[in-house]
Amino acid sequence: MMKAEQIEVKTTKRREFVDVTEQVRQVVSKSLVSEGTCVLWVPHTTAAVTVNENADPDVQRDMLFGTERFVPAHDGYHHQEGNSDAHILSSLFGPSLTLIISEGELVLGTWQGIYFCEFDGARHRRLLVKVQSD
Repeated sequence: MMKAEQIEVKTTKRREFVDVTEQVRQVVSKSLVSEGTCVLWVPHTTAAVTVNENADPDVQRDMLFGTERFVPAHDGYHHQEGNSDAHILSSLFGPSLTLIISEGELVLGTWQGIYFCEFDGARHRRLLVKVQSD
């Protein structure tokens, strides 16, 4: 079994979605796994990972706009660091994904991409990728 690979993600905004689809595809390709799974893990409490549309950049803008409406940055939270909203969003989106690998490729829908979700940037972050054969 392969050890986890690490993708470095540099974010530039407090809330931001970074498309990491190609970097994850490269890890899968390098693994030479034909059939299996790809597990993504975000080892941060104020970031997450998700799959969503990558054809129209307005989708990410709208999702970020929605996160601000759903979980405002400042709403009377008690956490002294001032980033409770980021902790909430990290839990709602989730720190991990499991994706299927078939015929050596990630199985994603036509319009789907993989996004690292930054909720407390700008920062240098890590995304761990573990490829497992069936």
